[in-house]
Amino acid sequence: MAATRLIGLVALVVGVLLLYFGWQSTQSVGEQLSQSLTGRFSESTMWYLVAGAAATVGGAFMLFFQS
Repeated sequence: MAATRLIGLVALVVGVLLLYFGWQSTQSVGEQLSQSLTGRFSESTMWYLVAGAAATVGGAFMLFFQS
C-alpha cells in the first residue's frame, strides 16, 4: 500500500469520526436550544462538521483516485 493511500485511509477514518462527533453534538439539548433561538449551531459544532466533511472528502480522494 502506497503512503498516499495510507494517509488517505487515515484521513477518511478521522473525517468519519469527526462527522460522528459533530452529529452527536447537534443532538444535545443545549445545541438544540441554541439552534432554535439563533437558527444555527454553535461554532465548535460547525468546526466538527466542516472539518469532518473536508477530511472525509480529502481522504476518499487520496484513497480511491491516487495511483
